[in-house]
Amino acid sequence: MATKKSSRKKSSHRKYGEAASKSVESAVRREKRGTLRSGKGGKGGKVTSRKQAIAIGLSQARKKGAKVPTKKAS
Repeated sequence: MATKKSSRKKSSHRKYGEAASKSVESAVRREKRGTLRSGKGGKGGKVTSRKQAIAIGLSQARKKGAKVPTKKAS
């Protein structure tokens, strides 16, 4: 007889917190406006990539202590 696996629902938990999404949203909006800059203190060049804008938003959220997964080591 084959044993039947119970299909239990995984407990749904959010990977990213609400504060993190607000931070990313703000960074993407600033990138679209052309005011988002990279580097320490915004002294670098203008950010033109959407991916870079998201990364900056997540980084800012981490500094604020928002719920964001840790960076993967490359």
